[in-house]
Amino acid sequence: MSQQSATPAFSAPVIRREIVIVLALSLGGSAVWAILSIAATLTEPGGLADSVQSLNSARAEAERPWLDLSRQLVGLALAMAPVALALHLLSLDRGNPFRLIGLDGRRPAFDLLGGAALAAAIGIPGLGLYFAAKALGLNATINPANLNDVWWAVPILILAALKNAILEEVVALGYLATRLRQLAWSPVAIVAGHALLRGTYHLYQGFGGFIGNVAMGAVFALVFLRWKRTGPLVVAHALLDIVAFVGYLLVAPHVSWL
Repeated sequence: MSQQSATPAFSAPVIRREIVIVLALSLGGSAVWAILSIAATLTEPGGLADSVQSLNSARAEAERPWLDLSRQLVGLALAMAPVALALHLLSLDRGNPFRLIGLDGRRPAFDLLGGAALAAAIGIPGLGLYFAAKALGLNATINPANLNDVWWAVPILILAALKNAILEEVVALGYLATRLRQLAWSPVAIVAGHALLRGTYHLYQGFGGFIGNVAMGAVFALVFLRWKRTGPLVVAHALLDIVAFVGYLLVAPHVSWL
């Protein structure tokens, strides 16, 4: 008898409570803060058009780079706690969680090539949407890398990109879609729910960021339901964020309009 068939399935009320707790400790909480953030921005003088949202900021002054690095690493490590929790909970009634959500090493070439293709298909339209929304005053200016001039800036930005990819694709897609299927949600409802969640926790960026991430969430959810793997999605997300974070760090000092 397999591990998955030997373990009892959770009841629907237990799954619902579990989903609320996991999301409240992770991306659902981020969604609430993002709603409050955009409400604050819209009621400030200048609104979204004059707003700047800085990501990956320094956590200590430039004179103490060791403290900044320590805080960056601790923050990245602690951000993995909801991922560990989601995987642990899936293992209690669904068996091997890595195999269940397709985050194992069975198909490395497929994951890498599929992820690269997804990143290419999403990245260019996403960049165009950002600039269009910004020009229309519907999006904040996004500063993806606001670190001090330190040697470890690029490695930290790469780790931050990997953190975002793993957290979002494991918790908001692999874990959530699996649990919603157990609750007999239809594929359409799962895609819509995931897309709305992804868009909402990016709402602090503005309406362009919301729309772009809703679209990305819908595509990623459809791909997950079709491929049954988060591996390609983690790769795609990581590539998108690495290009955005590291590219901005390297290019922004030489391009005034960024």
